[in-house]
Amino acid sequence: MSALSARGLCHRVPGRTLFADLDLDLTAGRVTAVVGPNGAGKSTLLRLLAGLEAPQRGHLRLGDDDLRALPPRLRARRLAYLPQRTVLAYDLRVRDLVLLGRAPYLPAFGPPDTTDLTAVEAALGRVDLLGLAERGARALSGGELQRVMLARMLASAAGVLILDEPTAALDIGHALDFLAHLRGLARAGAAVVLALHDLDLARRYTDDAVLLAGTGAAHTGPVGHVLSASLLGPAFGVAVRELGEHLVFEPATSC
Repeated sequence: MSALSARGLCHRVPGRTLFADLDLDLTAGRVTAVVGPNGAGKSTLLRLLAGLEAPQRGHLRLGDDDLRALPPRLRARRLAYLPQRTVLAYDLRVRDLVLLGRAPYLPAFGPPDTTDLTAVEAALGRVDLLGLAERGARALSGGELQRVMLARMLASAAGVLILDEPTAALDIGHALDFLAHLRGLARAGAAVVLALHDLDLARRYTDDAVLLAGTGAAHTGPVGHVLSASLLGPAFGVAVRELGEHLVFEPATSC
C-alpha cells in the first residue's frame, strides 16, 4: 500500500494548466524526485501532497485516510513538510528548534515529556548535530541549518517526508551529505519526496521521479525512465544527451 497517493490531481494557473490527471504513489523505502523547469508547478504539487492546499480536482490519501479530512495535528504526526526557505523569527537553540517537531504530540499547556526529549536527542544524533545542540540556530551555516530542519522532521516520527528544494542553498559537499541522509531515512522505512533542480543528483540519489513540464503534461515512474533524454528534452526545451551516468544539455537549435 502507498504511504501517500494522489489520483487525478489537476491544477491550473491563469492561462495554463500545470498538471492534469496526475496519479502518484509514494512508497515507504523509496525516494521520489519532483523535477521540471521553473514555474512548472513543483512547489505547488508538494504543497498539495502535504495537505497545505486543497487540490482543484483530484484526491489524496495518506495510507487509508483522506488526507484533507485528517485533523492537522494527526496529519502532522504522519507527514512532515520542509519548505524551500526557512525563516527564523527567533534565535532558538538548535535543541529547541528540533523540539518543535514534537508539537503534534505536546499537550496545549504542558512541557515535553521523556518521550519527546528522547526523540529530539535521537533526531540530532541521526544528522550528527548533537555537538551543536546548545548553539543558536542563526549562527549555523546553511548546511547545518538544513540538517537541523531535517532533524525537526525526524523528531516528528512522520513516515512521509516532503521537502521543497532542500539542497538549493547548499554547496555540493553539503548537498551530497543531505541527500545521503535522505537515502538513509528511506532505508529505515520513510517515504521521501523532494523537489530537485540538479538532475544528475536526482538520477543518483532517487528511485522514482515526477517530471512536470508546466503545460499539463507529467511523467511518473522509475527515475531511469522519467529522467531520460527523450523526456527531459521536450520538457525543458533543450537537446539532451546521456554521457554515461551524466546528462549533457545543449540549446535545442544552434545558430
